[in-house]
Amino acid sequence: MTVKLNQPAFEHAKKLIEQGKCVIDEKDQWSEHHPSTEKENAYLQSHTVEEYGKWYLGVDTDEDADNKGRYKFPFSDFHKVHRCGVIAAESRAGQYKYTDIERAAAHLHGMLETAKK
Repeated sequence: MTVKLNQPAFEHAKKLIEQGKCVIDEKDQWSEHHPSTEKENAYLQSHTVEEYGKWYLGVDTDEDADNKGRYKFPFSDFHKVHRCGVIAAESRAGQYKYTDIERAAAHLHGMLETAKK
């Protein structure tokens, strides 16, 4: 498995945060806020896999391009960036030594902390 930073998703997340399209929630709320499998599938019924991928900081280049399993490290509910999702992505990326994803998530985390003030 080769997981790397999904640069378009990182740029998308930065733009959303700059526009104020973010939720400053608590770090332990991701289990409640992350999109369910049903929501993921519903999103895919009306969007392309490429659009779906813009909500995930990681991309597994070993997976087929049209497979939703290609995308890792979600950070949103398909509408807004969630602080808890960014923190979860940062933590998990660090655990698995995906340094580029961990750094990107840390950058987003910093942007969210600034937006919080």
